Amino acid sequence: MTKNIGLKRGFDIKIKGNAEKLFVGRLSSSRYGVKPVDFPGLEPKMVAKLGDEVKVGSPLFHDKKRPSVIFASPVSGKVVEIRRGERRRILEVVVEKEGDLAIDFVASEPEKLSREEIISKLTLSGLWPAIRQRPYHIVANPDDAPKAIFISGFDTAPLAADSDFIMANSSAPLFYKGLSALSKLTTGRVNLVLNGAKEPLPVFKDAVGVDIYYVTGPHPAGNVGVHIHHIDPLNKGEVVWTVNLQDVIAIGRLFYEGVYRPERVIALAGSEVVKSGYYSALAGVSVEQAMVNNLKTDNVRVISGNVLTGTKIEYDGFLGFYDSQITVIPEGNYYEMFGWAKPGFKKYTFSRTFLSAFLPGKSYRLDTNFHGEERPFVMTGNYEKVVPMDIYPMYLFKAILARDIDMMEQLGIYEVAEEDFALCEFICPSKIGIQSIIRDGLSLMVKEMS
Repeated sequence: MTKNIGLKRGFDIKIKGNAEKLFVGRLSSSRYGVKPVDFPGLEPKMVAKLGDEVKVGSPLFHDKKRPSVIFASPVSGKVVEIRRGERRRILEVVVEKEGDLAIDFVASEPEKLSREEIISKLTLSGLWPAIRQRPYHIVANPDDAPKAIFISGFDTAPLAADSDFIMANSSAPLFYKGLSALSKLTTGRVNLVLNGAKEPLPVFKDAVGVDIYYVTGPHPAGNVGVHIHHIDPLNKGEVVWTVNLQDVIAIGRLFYEGVYRPERVIALAGSEVVKSGYYSALAGVSVEQAMVNNLKTDNVRVISGNVLTGTKIEYDGFLGFYDSQITVIPEGNYYEMFGWAKPGFKKYTFSRTFLSAFLPGKSYRLDTNFHGEERPFVMTGNYEKVVPMDIYPMYLFKAILARDIDMMEQLGIYEVAEEDFALCEFICPSKIGIQSIIRDGLSLMVKEMS
């Protein structure tokens, strides 16, 4: 089954620094970090202790609410640091790599296993967190029965890694093995959504047991939440699971080789990078190797992920579990007198405030400056222009702020995630942290429904 979906609402941010399509090499480090903060809603309970020796696939911590959901070490070595924040919240568990000892989870054919056996293998190995759910955009509950599974085959975020370039250089057998395992987890369909503006790769066209959809349009056309909304909308009480493209390969590797290996190809991008490109890496790797002698200036923001939804990290910080890019842009720690009164040929604009609006093809060296402080939350009608879903963003935001559960349900809280409103935050004239509002709303719903 195939279907074409064309989206008009959205916005592509013209930012300099796309990663050059070449493999630079392998990104490795002596220290790897697993970050509970990568998993919204997680209440981690440590399994490993400071100084413990661990193998690849050894549990570091698990979810207090669902002890079967394990978060594993990507490397073998010693737990050397457990970084905590306010109220002793665990921020990072750091493992110093030593050797290559790994737990053998035994290779097997998913076609010959039951659904329960596949779930058991994924949870024991630490790969279960690769599967997330809507509603709430959290790690999936193994006890649920999803009505469908969605895999987004492309990313439209600014400077995003090119999924076709990655898949053209990845193992097709592992991808198919992962699809086979996922197909046993739902009584519904596995939906693979591809970029309709490109000719699909053979690895996608030859996939069996999946429904393929082609989507075109500006960002956020690549967001899985947008796909769910237009293909198989969520109603109250229903659950859909989502998996990143490269995590499908990791799942396939688990069954094909019997090892936990959250391997991925990541893009190093951004205007402040001297030499951009693609690296192979494990989730949790320190990005320091990619930063050394490779930055145009010291005054930069290093981001694990993209500029809209990524997380600020230090020069030696760790790659997020779900991220497939590292972005480096200028830090915007400066003030500009009467900046609003200048013609703005070098300023980026969505609302056509500056004369740069007459240069639609130009790319910009954007920084992190807000260009103003937080102001009263006003209705402009701009949010609807960048959200390609039948949702009223402003009313949803206000319902969350008012903690009105019934209204949140009616306005579509079950289908959305923070990333679906990242552009609203980018264009917001009031400088409001809209993504944090959405996460607060989702967290409130989880609490109310539990």
